[in-house]
Amino acid sequence: VQLVESGGGSVQAGCSLRLSCAASGRSFELHAMGWFRRDPGKGPHFVGVIHWRDGSTYYGDSMKGRFTISRDNSKNMVHLEMNSLKPEETAVYFCAAADGPRADGLPLTRGIDYGYWGQGTQVTVSL
Repeated sequence: VQLVESGGGSVQAGCSLRLSCAASGRSFELHAMGWFRRDPGKGPHFVGVIHWRDGSTYYGDSMKGRFTISRDNSKNMVHLEMNSLKPEETAVYFCAAADGPRADGLPLTRGIDYGYWGQGTQVTVSL
C-alpha cells in the first residue's frame, strides 16, 4: 500500500485547509485510514480516523467539531478538512492505513495501529 498526501500549505489562524491522501496498491483491503500530525520534537499526535467500509469516524478531542474526515471510495482517497486552525497545530500531517481493528476494540488512535504511512505534508498556521 502506498499513501501520498497533498494539500498542505501556510494559512493564517482561524482559516481552513483541506488535506488529501491517495491510496494505491491493495488499498481495497484496508480497514481504516487515519490522520496524525508530528509536532516539532514530539511523537505522532492522533487527529482522526475513518473506517473504509462504513465511513464512521473518530476524532481527537481537540479536533472535534473543527475537523472532518471524509472518503471517496471510487478514487481511493481520504480527505481531512481542517477549520479554525490554530498556530499550535503547525506540524507535518501524515495519513496512515490500518489493515484491521484493534484486538481490544478501541479506536485506532495509536501510531502502532497503522502499518502504512505517507510521507507527510507541512501545515503552517501563523498569527
